[in-house]
Amino acid sequence: MSVVHELLPGWLLDHLAFINKISYELHQHHEPCCSKSQPTSSVHLDSLHMDSVSSFGASATFVASTNKPEKDDRGNCEMFIQKYVFRSELFDVSKPYITSASHKECQESNEKEDLVDDVKKEISISVNGKKRKRCVAFNQGELDAMEYHRKIRGLILDGSSQLIQEGLTSGFLHSCSEKRNKCSETITLPADTCNLSELCEMAKHLPSLNEMELQTLQLMEDDASVTEQDLFSRVVENTSSFTKMITLMGQKYLLPPKSSFLLSDISCMHPLLNCKKTYDVIVIDPPWQNKSVKRSNRYSYLSPLQIKQIPVPKLAAPGCLIVTWVTNRQKHLRFVKEELYPSWSVEVVAEWHWVKITSSGEFVFPLDSPHKKPYEGLILGRVREKAASLLRNADVKELPIPDHKLIVSVPCTLHSHKPPLAEVLKDYIKPEGECLELFARNLQPGWTSWGNEVLKFQHMDYFVALESTN
Repeated sequence: MSVVHELLPGWLLDHLAFINKISYELHQHHEPCCSKSQPTSSVHLDSLHMDSVSSFGASATFVASTNKPEKDDRGNCEMFIQKYVFRSELFDVSKPYITSASHKECQESNEKEDLVDDVKKEISISVNGKKRKRCVAFNQGELDAMEYHRKIRGLILDGSSQLIQEGLTSGFLHSCSEKRNKCSETITLPADTCNLSELCEMAKHLPSLNEMELQTLQLMEDDASVTEQDLFSRVVENTSSFTKMITLMGQKYLLPPKSSFLLSDISCMHPLLNCKKTYDVIVIDPPWQNKSVKRSNRYSYLSPLQIKQIPVPKLAAPGCLIVTWVTNRQKHLRFVKEELYPSWSVEVVAEWHWVKITSSGEFVFPLDSPHKKPYEGLILGRVREKAASLLRNADVKELPIPDHKLIVSVPCTLHSHKPPLAEVLKDYIKPEGECLELFARNLQPGWTSWGNEVLKFQHMDYFVALESTN
């Protein structure tokens, strides 16, 4: 379970436990050792055994085994079992990104100034060790953000405090003094060895597989290989109870059992539509445009018009629950509520908040930081059903979705690796419902995932091997 504690304000989640909650094992099957040739440790497609799979499952874990099999008494090769887990150091957030001391200095320098009553305020800043004052004019977006923060600050603080205290009491969270020796440790992230978004762009120039466009590529138990062209042209399904490993441009990725994906950008979504499947929950994490992204050129972004063109109405089942991640820019929040959802015939039903904390229960950014906040928003909506559908579904009762629920968790240090929503949403969709994630960067059993980086966090570099057994 990724839900560590559930209280009235919301949930305290363990993202790492969600990934590792099922014991994933690599079972290497070998032919009887009648051949003199040595087995190789490099494979194109392999399987990981998974004990059980539900429609709300965990991401898979993998690292290829290099152990050599040995003969048993009957002359057959033994089967090695290798277990794998997600790299725990990628969730080692033991101290805030901005320390409280530095934030306190900022507060003290500005405490005499009012943030909203006047459009202008004086800010004391340090330049080469000397302080000077300059006049800063807040634009309307900044004023709206401050007003929004003032409205939700209390529920963020009070609700998070309850969940954090519960985590400290149970031992899930630890006081910083207990883990102080780890605070200065440097985390080395895996190299970004394969730019999936660039591969998607290159794939547009591949020969079209017109006769295959209506078919889904199903990876069966005895599959031995899959081509790059297959991966870019069709929805790929792992229908088995094993997690499979595929190789794309020399890089190894994992496909959890009962999962499916389409690796493409927004211009090539037709294979997903050709499946003629509709979904009961659609989670969307759009690449929102902002100044930081434009300056850094870290990843591509979509304009509001492009986001509005995503074919959600064709993918959503009647009564579908739509969940959209939104940045703290009020411009984006208003766009989702006032333009995007109405254009998709989606009615806004709730607004939730993801609160990011350290392993000791501190906010990763000061709650009142004028720059970055320790929370992000989710806008939940329902597809408005037509009269005929309402009559057919009159006996299907949906739980009302409460407003301003909190999802509190230690964030992954990987950019945009959002916490899992499967377990917190399960009460609000029908059992065994079809689930879809758009702009996904990882896969989940029971879900269909789409995006131009959909395999990003399935790369083998993000996993480590435990001691193998045979």
